[in-house]
This record gives sequence, structure tokens and C-alpha cells, in this order.
Amino acid sequence: MSVGSSGGGGWRQYRVVRWGRNKVYEPLLIILRRGTEPKQLAMSGALGLTLGVFPICGVTVFLCAAAVAILGGKCNAATVMLANFVATPIELGLILPFLRLGEWIFGSQPFELSKDALWQAISGQASNKVLLAILHALVGWAVVAPFMLIALYSLFLPLIWWSRRHFSAQDRPLNQRLVLVNEEVLLPTKDFGE
Repeated sequence: MSVGSSGGGGWRQYRVVRWGRNKVYEPLLIILRRGTEPKQLAMSGALGLTLGVFPICGVTVFLCAAAVAILGGKCNAATVMLANFVATPIELGLILPFLRLGEWIFGSQPFELSKDALWQAISGQASNKVLLAILHALVGWAVVAPFMLIALYSLFLPLIWWSRRHFSAQDRPLNQRLVLVNEEVLLPTKDFGE
């Protein structure tokens, strides 16, 4: 039996694929099909990812909410939050590079990472060395963030223009459109000539 055959469901049956489709792909399609301006979507996605890799875990949602409140109608709140959600695993991977960049900028000795230092930071008993390491990571992020925002915006804008043309619901027959009812997705049903 082949991977794509209808008997076993193939790769679509994997939990991570279903999760990605439900949590990322379908909300993204909803956002694209609502008719939001591509520049606004590109900026919102870039902003959400840039704020989403802020090197202090748990703070990114509040940063994104503050950015949405400050920018108001200039950004799409759903896109900012979706991008923030997608950035979470990337955030964890970028903490160390931001820390090392900050140390390089200040010319400090590299912070020795250990489970004790992590526990001290989490429990609120951080020493001056841990607080200094957090400051270095913040400075590293602050240096990279403007360039990251510009690069992501430049990447997202043509992708959103393309996907808007490709996934636009206006040019499709009614039975092929994705329909929203009370913010729930209703997938089209096949018309068998009934």
C-alpha cells in the first residue's frame, strides 16, 4: 500500500500533521481569505515573528498584545498572534545566539550555562551573573530585531501577494469556498447533483 493511498490515510494521519493543519494552516487560510491588505499581513507576520523570538520566555504574548494595542488598525491582531505562536520553538533555539551576540557586543566573558543557573532564573533567585546574561540576550535581540523585521517583511510580502491570488475565495464557485460561521471553518461539501 502506498503512502498516499486512501486505506491508511498516509502522512496526513500523523498527529503533528493534523496539529499543523488545524493550528497553523487553516487559521492562515482564514486570515488570507478575509481580504486583509497584503502589506498589513506581511507587517503583522514579521512583527509577530520578531517579537515572538524575544529571549525571555512567556513575555512574547504581552509584547505582541502591546504592539497590537499601539498599532491598532495598522496590523492584524490574529496574524501577529499566529506568528508569535509559530515562533515559540524558534525562540528557544535563538536564546543562546542572542546571549552570545550580547556578550560579544559588551566584550564580556561567556556565561557558563548550567541547570543551576536556569533554576535560579526561574525561581527568582538569580545572581548578578544570570541577570547580566539576560541583559546580554536582550541586547543581542535588540540589535537583530530591526534587521529581522525588515527581512521577514521583505520575504512575506511577495509570498502573501502570491498566496492571496492562489487562495482567493472571490474567484471560486460558492461550493468550493471556505465558509466562516461564527469563526468556525466549514469546509465545502461535494455537490453530487442533488
